[in-house]
Amino acid sequence: MTGAGDDAPDGEGGAEAGGAAADREDPLAAAGVDPVVPDEASDAEFAADDEVRAFLRDVAEDVRGDSSESKQLSAVLYRVSDLYDDEEETSPEEIYLNVRHIMRIKAEGGLRR
Repeated sequence: MTGAGDDAPDGEGGAEAGGAAADREDPLAAAGVDPVVPDEASDAEFAADDEVRAFLRDVAEDVRGDSSESKQLSAVLYRVSDLYDDEEETSPEEIYLNVRHIMRIKAEGGLRR
């Protein structure tokens, strides 16, 4: 038997109680986003650039609103701006995987505790 999370790396995803996960399409697949991070993206280097970082953070502030979607977009932009900050350690791959994880949680109805 296969579930919606069977192709997820490191055990991410998986079946939920009642099989609800098997009935949902991956939001990234639905959006036409390729779920594979190219090898060259993992090794990409971004030189520190105060102007680019400031611009991205300004845009993040501008798009942040009351909706969860605008808050998520703002957080993604802010996280991307970290690529241009010498004091931050991140990569395009880490950002991609983080955003993918957030989208999966949102598609499943949020965190359940």
